[in-house]
Amino acid sequence: MSRTITPALESSFSPLGLGQRSLAVQVGAVIFGTALMTASSYVSVPMIPVPMTMQTLAATLIGALYGWRLGALTIAAWLLQGALGLPVFSNGAGGMVHLFGRTGGYLFAFPIAAAATGFLAERGWTGDRVVRAFLAMLAGNALCLVIGGAWLATLIGAEKAFWFGVAPFVLGAVVKSALGAAILKAMQATMGRAR
Repeated sequence: MSRTITPALESSFSPLGLGQRSLAVQVGAVIFGTALMTASSYVSVPMIPVPMTMQTLAATLIGALYGWRLGALTIAAWLLQGALGLPVFSNGAGGMVHLFGRTGGYLFAFPIAAAATGFLAERGWTGDRVVRAFLAMLAGNALCLVIGGAWLATLIGAEKAFWFGVAPFVLGAVVKSALGAAILKAMQATMGRAR
């Protein structure tokens, strides 16, 4: 049975090519990705009711670099670590309480954001297509805000959830999306020179 690759997938920027790597390399990538998510959790700006972290940048980058399947799996593994009590969430938090409290919607949104960004990246929305890379990153960030805000609305009401859990993070989402697109562009240029 032969596999055909569509032109969009053939030309997509995938510097790591993890889908074609051994299981050991993929497991190593998951371990590295969970460590990256944890490190991004410690870069935090205290805000009420949820802090602003670099987690969405890390989640969307993992999706773009790993692809939608492995990206989502990596973030799910990170969530499992946090659920087991490891200090991987914002400011070293861990435990099931965070998955069902005010931050729960944002946490559960991260693997979805990684999958969405990875799906778009696999179709060429990355690398040398910097505007599309920005839009792919922005889509992932927007999913986090929508899902996280909807979850928060069930706890504190829709109006408060919007003003305290969505609106303050919109500018950060745009900045992190631009930063993510710039990182992908730089990686694409570096990989191009290495070839």
